[in-house]
Amino acid sequence: MIVPAKGVVGLHAEAVREENAEERKLVLVFFGSPNRDGTTAKLLNEFLKPLEGSTRIETVSAYERNIAPCIACNVCVGEERCSQPDFDDIDALIRAADVIVVATPVYNLSLPAPLKAIIDRTQRYFAARFSLGIRNPVEKHKLAAVLVTCGSKDCEGAQIIARQLKLAFSVINTSIAGMAVWPGTDFDEGRETFEKARNTARELALAIECEL
Repeated sequence: MIVPAKGVVGLHAEAVREENAEERKLVLVFFGSPNRDGTTAKLLNEFLKPLEGSTRIETVSAYERNIAPCIACNVCVGEERCSQPDFDDIDALIRAADVIVVATPVYNLSLPAPLKAIIDRTQRYFAARFSLGIRNPVEKHKLAAVLVTCGSKDCEGAQIIARQLKLAFSVINTSIAGMAVWPGTDFDEGRETFEKARNTARELALAIECEL
């Protein structure tokens, strides 16, 4: 399933409906932009094109879901769960996924707030590992792709985001396979830098597909 240019779908979007859909590898996308047809959606769509037909895709739109932030209640320190149930279905998707994709713009050298809230909720997995002693809170190993767009021609924000995600991924059994960055989107809508970003995204998708 390709994310349409004018409509990045929410969590409950229909998955591929062929008879063998459930046998396909699951790609879980965290979409961090409020703009459904902007540059982040465009880069994500380019990444997904090589995976069409070979995987099933679930997309969590951070702005549509508006997940509550971690409130440091410490329930997860004593038992393997979160006190806020709005993350439960995302937890199930994380556990089932074979690939995790984070597609996001850079906001103030970081993630947009709704996506940052989702990443912060991975505290439950840190607690499971370091407080409850569960070595692998998420059993299935996953590969991750990081897709970042930034208005600036400076990619510092993308590198900061990658560092944040690497830490969160460390407790959900996920390794970053690669990153595609589309810089300079505030200049001529990023036309000058799009081709390189698109090619990097497609090559990354093909490399991940070969590992599945």
